[in-house]
Amino acid sequence: MEYLTSFLSLFSHLDDSLTMLFNFFGIWMYVILFLIIFAETGLIIFPFLPGDSLLFTIGAFAAIGHLDVTLILILLFIAAVFGDSVNYWIGRYFGKKIVDNPRIPINQEHLDETEAFYKKNGGKTIILARFIPFIRTFAPFVAGASHMHYRDFMVFNIVGGFAWVFSLVLAGYFFGNIPGIKENMEIGVIAVIFVSLLPVLFEFIKVKVKKHKD
Repeated sequence: MEYLTSFLSLFSHLDDSLTMLFNFFGIWMYVILFLIIFAETGLIIFPFLPGDSLLFTIGAFAAIGHLDVTLILILLFIAAVFGDSVNYWIGRYFGKKIVDNPRIPINQEHLDETEAFYKKNGGKTIILARFIPFIRTFAPFVAGASHMHYRDFMVFNIVGGFAWVFSLVLAGYFFGNIPGIKENMEIGVIAVIFVSLLPVLFEFIKVKVKKHKD
């Protein structure tokens, strides 16, 4: 319960954290946000970084003039696509070595879930996974390790990256500063996290029901 409380506290106060960081770093915040999105999508050791909630909160900040929404959309779209591409090639050339290396902190359960998701949905996984925490980070790695054709991967990568970044940033931009949401930003952020976790929850329930029937 303590870990859950800390987790929710971190993401529910992203608006306060971003305010502090923006005041300190100024224009360098664009670089920092780019690197966060790139790391979450491109490096399998950082699946815990805030993706959905961060994009929503960034959109809300852009709405009140702290960030340029057009520049943010372009930068974070590039970060998301570039991150998945790097992750793909890491999986393609070093997948087995990384998985078999006990010194690299990879959650095997998340990797197994992603492989099962990939087998079920094929290339569409690259798009669908964008909206699912943890699986989002492992999906391009698994695609690379499975030697998915890179041209096909890039089509799914670009479509998924565009849908993910633009939908969440613009949701924050248009709805994040509605009076009720603006005054209770933590509720909006937690709602985004909850919605993004629904596919994982449904899949978990489906697996449990299937095991129970068997």
